[in-house]
Amino acid sequence: MTMRPANLLPSLRPFLRRSATRRRALITPIASRNYATQAPGNPIYQIFNRGTKWQQKDRAAENVERSRKVDYLKDEVAMRLAERLLDINRHFNHVLDLGANSCNIARALTLPSPFPEMNAPALSTRLSQLTAVDSSHALLHRDEDLPFNREINLTRRVLDEETTLPFEDESFDAVLSSLSMHWINDLPSQLAQINRVLKQDAPFIAAMFGGDTLYELRTSLQLADQERRGGVSTHVSPLADVRDMGGLLQKAGFKMLTVDVDDIIVDYPDTFALMQDLQQMGESNAVLSREKGPIQRDVLLANEGIYRELHGNEDGSLPATFRLIYMIGWKEGPNQSDPLPRGSGEINIKDILGGGDIRYYV
Repeated sequence: MTMRPANLLPSLRPFLRRSATRRRALITPIASRNYATQAPGNPIYQIFNRGTKWQQKDRAAENVERSRKVDYLKDEVAMRLAERLLDINRHFNHVLDLGANSCNIARALTLPSPFPEMNAPALSTRLSQLTAVDSSHALLHRDEDLPFNREINLTRRVLDEETTLPFEDESFDAVLSSLSMHWINDLPSQLAQINRVLKQDAPFIAAMFGGDTLYELRTSLQLADQERRGGVSTHVSPLADVRDMGGLLQKAGFKMLTVDVDDIIVDYPDTFALMQDLQQMGESNAVLSREKGPIQRDVLLANEGIYRELHGNEDGSLPATFRLIYMIGWKEGPNQSDPLPRGSGEINIKDILGGGDIRYYV
């Protein structure tokens, strides 16, 4: 399905590179018999530089006007995520927005109901308090002067490390997260922390980039690198697959899992506009092993031509695909309903919902 929305939101930037933390074996004289030992707990595979990511988000928020213009993708995903609360018939006393960015979820919750024929109030009436946390003070507080702040009981809190949640056990009636988990090094640990702070029989609802996000940019940059430099550098971040997230949620103790995928295709006039939007969104490369400095000019020019040749639209615009993984998991609780056995359904949801992508033009 192709759409030209009346109210367009902002856009996004390149992703990261692979890096591997190398273990160094300590070699000592044989007589001393010293050996390296693993610290308690599971080893953390460091991919992203969290300090670099914090700087990128802070710098992006400095230009408030431009930063708001490129929020179209984050706003759109936040609205789709918030609408999923309509499927849960309950009132939430205290909700955590984890990795809140510029409080896109809070803004989405204050919008009019997506179903005006039902005369339903804004989703903000479904909760009493929302706590928004993020590592970037500048981005988190960027829009604190906008009107939506007066329509919801919103508290902002800066966290140095989002994988360690400084909240008591069973503190929240729901945890939401929109477009922030793809920058987390230790997803299993974060999911376990989320499960810990949730009350019994409470939902975790999240959306993150995954799979083939920006595959057009990834493939064209690889070919441009090969052509101009004789080798390949990873300019786009490694991302989780939908199958990975289902397994991680299950291992973290969540029940009644729902994981689905949605593609949003944004058309840009050229690759430079795409990369500028990604940078202004705070989504630049933050992989530990990334090359310092900007991409070489000749590589960028070659990338532009290759991108157009391989992926360009007939009207001259360039499509960029953003694959969204949506997930819902419930913390186990008493009297919680059990899912029906696999294969016991009588209706194929695919026949009802159909398929197709949604396309935006910028």
